[in-house]
Amino acid sequence: MYRTSFPKGFPEGFLWGGATAANQIEGAWNVDGKGLSTAEVVQKAANRRELTLDGVTQASIQTAVADTGDRLYPKRRGIDFYHHYKEDIALFAEMGFKVYRFSIAWSRIFPDGDEAEPNEAGLAFYDRVLDELEHYGIQPLITLSHYEMPLALTEKYNGWAGREVIADFNRFTEVLFKRYKGRVRYWLTFNEINSGTWGFHETGAVDQGLPEDQQLQIRYQALHHQFVASAIATKQLHEIDPKAKIGSMLARMQTYAKTPDPLDVRAAQLEDEKNLFFTDVQARGVYPEYMNRYFAEHEIKIDMADNDEQILAQNPVDFLSFSYYMTTVTSHADQGDSLGNLAIGGRNPYLKASDWGWQIDPVGLRISLNEMWDRYRKPLFVVENGLGAVDQLEADGHVHDNYRIDYLRAHIQQMKEAVKDGVDLMGYTMWGPIDLISFSTSEMSKRYGFIYVDQDDEGNGSLKRYKKDSFFWYKKVIASNGDDLD
Repeated sequence: MYRTSFPKGFPEGFLWGGATAANQIEGAWNVDGKGLSTAEVVQKAANRRELTLDGVTQASIQTAVADTGDRLYPKRRGIDFYHHYKEDIALFAEMGFKVYRFSIAWSRIFPDGDEAEPNEAGLAFYDRVLDELEHYGIQPLITLSHYEMPLALTEKYNGWAGREVIADFNRFTEVLFKRYKGRVRYWLTFNEINSGTWGFHETGAVDQGLPEDQQLQIRYQALHHQFVASAIATKQLHEIDPKAKIGSMLARMQTYAKTPDPLDVRAAQLEDEKNLFFTDVQARGVYPEYMNRYFAEHEIKIDMADNDEQILAQNPVDFLSFSYYMTTVTSHADQGDSLGNLAIGGRNPYLKASDWGWQIDPVGLRISLNEMWDRYRKPLFVVENGLGAVDQLEADGHVHDNYRIDYLRAHIQQMKEAVKDGVDLMGYTMWGPIDLISFSTSEMSKRYGFIYVDQDDEGNGSLKRYKKDSFFWYKKVIASNGDDLD
């Protein structure tokens, strides 16, 4: 549609807030009937630069199950949101949150994943969380699966590699949709679904030690089962609660060519295609041709039921959400290095990096927003973006984190430019508004929050919450709908 006027800023009703995951904040891992999740058997990394997310084996799982503590498994303790949720939500409300993104732990509702009836104590906890959000007028944005499937499904079916898990997941989603009809307007299916190409943490499938071709077969088959389960969940929600919306969630990995060499440009295009394959399936409802070629060349055969393609085609998601932390540089001649957040690529000499080596590229967010809007023409939602840093709690209880303010300001400025470009952007939930256990390393030292939590990497501390300087800055940003970024 031809226009002569353009937005000057974020639209009215823009959803400002923050995002967390159950396995990184809740704690209470063995309370009120909760079952063990896959996140709770991944040991913390010995070295923050050498991730061990998917070094899980059957033997390491058995070791973890036998260990009844949380010293080696910090996601079991989180930051005890389970008992601090009222205090934490009150702090989110003080900042002016319009939306809070969180996940519902599948193993709280179905401890083994495949029970016939849900665990009422688990549902009651989320009832209370929603009550508190409603008290402050904060919209919930709920992720259905955020790296925390019931471990029992790994033991029974090798996680999502088993087609049986589709029915188990959709029993879980149906219970939630019916229970929270009219109370939850926005849902997401699988967090960073594309990270399933890295294995266990997303798929729950153990494949360590297998040849690469077998790993690829298992991972893409598991992802196909997730695609089908996501489409069925979309159908369920539209039938149970037609006013609610459901979206996909991608770890966006914008890729640049290392040089103008056409081979480098093509290499970057291929990397982007492998990233956008997941939103292609979930938004368009079909497997794209370029991935069909990839499967053929790598001898990957996706085992589909007769009606799988029909289910995908008939139930695309309503909107697209994604995390954005960094960009990568690709060359046809080399594989690059591990850059963090599951990114592989070369380093960009024009960008600075965080303490964890994650390159900071605010303009890349605008590029991604424009490319995804042009590709899909569906509303977009930035549901993760933030800076992990080592914060210092001063003796007077203050945390001066201007570096975080600078990071977020630059990214919000680029989001505003994307809105002016014509992108339909629903909202922004930065990661994570309160310090939590790191997904990648399970450490506490990597802090993202506006709220400091007094806990160290070993779990020592009072768990007292402190407002950082960025807390007051973000409050001002929300109150001005993104106009006041100083």
